[in-house]
Amino acid sequence: MKYMLLIYEKPQDFADRSDPAKSAAYWAGWSNYGRMLTEAGVMVDGAGLQPPETATTVTLRGGERQIQDGPYADTKEQIGGFYVIDVPDLDTALELTASCPAAASGVVEVRPYPPARA
Repeated sequence: MKYMLLIYEKPQDFADRSDPAKSAAYWAGWSNYGRMLTEAGVMVDGAGLQPPETATTVTLRGGERQIQDGPYADTKEQIGGFYVIDVPDLDTALELTASCPAAASGVVEVRPYPPARA
C-alpha cells in the first residue's frame, strides 16, 4: 500500500536550507533519509518544496477567482516536502516515518495514497 508522508517544517527549517552554516547538515539529513527509503525498496517519489512565501493560493468566491500570495494556512509549520512510499501496511509506514528528520523537530503527516484510477 502506498502512503504519502507530508513534511511540515518550521520557519527555521526553511531558513536552514539556505544558511551557509547550516545547509549542509540540513540537506545531509534528508539525503540520508531518502537513501534509506531507496535502499529499503519502498521509495516511490519525493521532493522538497520551495518555501511557503513562494506559494500562490487560488480560491473561487462568487464565481470569481481570488489570488493570494503565500500559503493557504497562516501557521507556524508549513508543508516543506513529501515522500510517497510503498509498504505492506500503516505500521511499517509509521516505523519508517519515525526516522524522518522532520519527526524530531516538526510534524510528519502520514496518509494513504489513493490507488491509480483506470
